[in-house]
Amino acid sequence: MDVVFGFVGYDFSLVVADCASVQQIIVQKSDEDKIVEIDKCKVMAMSGPKGDCVAFGEYLKANVRLYRLKHGHELDTKAVSHYARNEMAQALRSGPYQVNTLLAGYDEGQGPSLYFMDYLATGHKVNSAGHGYGGMFCLSLFDKHWVPNMSRAQAMDLVDRCISEVIERLVTAPTDYLVKIVDKNGC
Repeated sequence: MDVVFGFVGYDFSLVVADCASVQQIIVQKSDEDKIVEIDKCKVMAMSGPKGDCVAFGEYLKANVRLYRLKHGHELDTKAVSHYARNEMAQALRSGPYQVNTLLAGYDEGQGPSLYFMDYLATGHKVNSAGHGYGGMFCLSLFDKHWVPNMSRAQAMDLVDRCISEVIERLVTAPTDYLVKIVDKNGC
């Protein structure tokens, strides 16, 4: 029942994830951070089994850091997206990660970007996306209310609309959400 969605604004990328950790009908935690900071200008929101999300998030974060230490420069968001997709594709043949992700980042000279990846290693650069039941309810709101080059005020208004829609439509909707914005200054 994860709710994860995100979109791109004028000079930022934004991802939102619910804070609930549930196992079937039992709420285990209500302050779970499902958004991993890969580096100072990239974050990845994940949905799926908690063990897979934690393992994949830490693995990706460590390998992106290792690349930076080894080669002396950081990967851009597109390169991190391709790396994550490749790792998911390789794992799909052995012990797959059941993780759906949204990778948001900001790169100098390229601006903000958002990449959609699912557990089958499908990856696309998108302007807006969502995972989970709640994320699917947000897609119709993105079609109607998302505009290119939207301001932060417009973005936060759209986030509020999406959360209100999820709470209204889902019987077991999470009540707490975490919003992370990535821009040229970092997360």
